[in-house]
Amino acid sequence: MIATEESARLTSQEFIALEDRYGAHNYHPLDVIVERAEGIWVWDVEGNRYLDFLAAYSALNQGHCHPAIRAAAEEQMKKVTLTSRAFRNDQLPRLYQLLHELTGMDVALPMNSGAEAVETAFKAARKWGEKVKGIPAGRQEIIVCSNNFHGRTITIVSASSDAQYRDGFGPLTPGFVVIAYGDAGALETAITANTCAFVVEPIQGEAGIQIPPAGFLEEAARICRAHDVLFILDEIQSGLGRTGKMFAYQHEDVVPDGIIVGKALSGGFYPVSAFVTRKTVMDVFTPGDHGSTFGGNPLACAIARAALQVIVDEDLPARSARLGEYFLGRLKTLKNPHIREIRGRGLWIGLELDRAARPYCEALKDKGLLCKETHVNVIRFAPPLVITKDELDWAFDRIREVMEA
Repeated sequence: MIATEESARLTSQEFIALEDRYGAHNYHPLDVIVERAEGIWVWDVEGNRYLDFLAAYSALNQGHCHPAIRAAAEEQMKKVTLTSRAFRNDQLPRLYQLLHELTGMDVALPMNSGAEAVETAFKAARKWGEKVKGIPAGRQEIIVCSNNFHGRTITIVSASSDAQYRDGFGPLTPGFVVIAYGDAGALETAITANTCAFVVEPIQGEAGIQIPPAGFLEEAARICRAHDVLFILDEIQSGLGRTGKMFAYQHEDVVPDGIIVGKALSGGFYPVSAFVTRKTVMDVFTPGDHGSTFGGNPLACAIARAALQVIVDEDLPARSARLGEYFLGRLKTLKNPHIREIRGRGLWIGLELDRAARPYCEALKDKGLLCKETHVNVIRFAPPLVITKDELDWAFDRIREVMEA
């Protein structure tokens, strides 16, 4: 029997019971059942209001249900939503042009999830390594960093140093070399004649908002150029305004060979991602090499164009820089002996504890503030960038109550 509208009248506990009974147990969410959202606020099925201080892991930089993005989505849905790449559409070329103007990269290849965009970058780097650099077939190596998080496909977890991400999923994909994050010397030592790319997050999000030493990205870019290695940056979480710049790498004087984008590229309306790079890298792909039925569809492209326009029109990177500095300053006044470190850039902040962070997140939820632990003992603060100073103060008051209780 098909479920009816009766499900809309269930309580939070009844929804939780349904999810636990019929859903996979691969997440450990906070027990709040979100029914609707607007801007920085969400409401549960009982009508309780919460401030969203996670922004769907930076996918909602523009806030929930931004009216300009919603209008673009609704307008496109009246016309055409999917053509596949068997035919052209009038939205994809416009998105290509906008991504070029925004990133300075020559060309883009659109996908859906962030993991797909990472896979695209991996495939492009490997094929470039063989066809352009001349690495023997099947010998190409990609260097990554410890504690990275680039996604959860078999190939991507093969590049992870986290035992849980790899456990039980073998045989894993070979061809990855892991070095310490932020160690330029280790990068240079790891490069061999078979190295085709270095793929790195400018700031590691899932690892707990880990910021590399100043100058690391510049030195890494120099080393990659010297050894004819592609320097590719995963900006899926850190990009599109989150750290106070359009892209996190712009905090240093760096020009990458490729950028991976996703999450806020759609403003939370629809999965949209892309790998943007130099023409000499992307030209290794020929028809049939790579693709996606939904990647680059007209609905996705219309949404992405509107999402990017909101970031530019509302100057969200500058807003993140200004409010992030203010909020980080307030957080550093907290009095709690269990706080190890508070670090961040823009409105992307990690509060590291010497104990499990989950109970703190649950206590904050009870006070109307939604955030989430990462790597067990770090609370990640990442509100939508449309938040105001007064709303940050509202959040801080509740954080102080919990941290100083």
